[in-house]
Amino acid sequence: MAFPNPIHIKKSLQQFQPTLFHIATPFNIGLLGHHYASKYNIPFVASYHTNFDQYLNYYKMQWMEPILWKYMLWFHQECKKIYVPSQSTKSYLEQKDLDNIEIWGRGIDTEVFHPIPNRDEVWNEYGISTDKFVILYVGRLALEKNIDVLINAYNQLSKEIKDQCELVIVGEGPLYKDLSELASRISKDSIHFLGFKQGIKLSELYAAADLFAFPSATETFGNVILEAMASGTPVIGINAGGVKDNIIHEKTGLLSPYNDITSFKNNMERLYNDSKLRYTLTNNALKYCKEKSWNAIFDKLLASFYEVETNSNQNTDQIMIH
Repeated sequence: MAFPNPIHIKKSLQQFQPTLFHIATPFNIGLLGHHYASKYNIPFVASYHTNFDQYLNYYKMQWMEPILWKYMLWFHQECKKIYVPSQSTKSYLEQKDLDNIEIWGRGIDTEVFHPIPNRDEVWNEYGISTDKFVILYVGRLALEKNIDVLINAYNQLSKEIKDQCELVIVGEGPLYKDLSELASRISKDSIHFLGFKQGIKLSELYAAADLFAFPSATETFGNVILEAMASGTPVIGINAGGVKDNIIHEKTGLLSPYNDITSFKNNMERLYNDSKLRYTLTNNALKYCKEKSWNAIFDKLLASFYEVETNSNQNTDQIMIH
């Protein structure tokens, strides 16, 4: 957790003379930005990309939810726009009585994430059998990601399928030790923890996998889903949050109900058995990713910034004339 220096930030802002604030977090440094923008009458927008209230359930802090939403409503009431990454998140915030919400989507760099010609070289590097069906997870190892659902679903695979599979978990986080112990009890040899990866090493893992499995239900978007799709890897996820906005069931991937281990296991077995379905989902997903250009997404965001600034200046002029 970062504790920003208010004096340093104020000095930097006074030197820079911003005409618009984009606040990316409602806490700590974002709160300082909120205060400065309000004090000097500078228009500000915000982006919402974490469902903090849904995290509370995982950490037995549900009692904080009314306090959290009271704060969130206060924080965003003067925002000219609130940018969210998906339609599901937009609908969720509208139910909470927030307005001026606009979708700021997420793109994918297909020059970084793309299919590769030789998966064997990747798995040989990590000592993973190249003749096995590799199921991949990428993300933080934390309670809200529901990785235990994936591990337990893997454990429930039929013996003949499980004997032909390897589960690869990429990422770090507070549950690393607990998940490692759970995996050891289930299978010491076929579940692998590779730690944190980024850049080319990460993109190679996506492309080398036979299936990407993501059991989290708390995502506002789920960038890893798009990364796996662009890498030519079929995906399964949970029918909740931003994940369901990218996975169109039976078209770009498969969805399971929240916390449904049996359904998750069935989808893994289905994709293992059905190479034709894997091919169809992969092709559809690759076409879908080609439409997710970062340039188009940021052009739209920049146009929105200009609109906010123009409207704010007009309102200021009207007040001064009055």
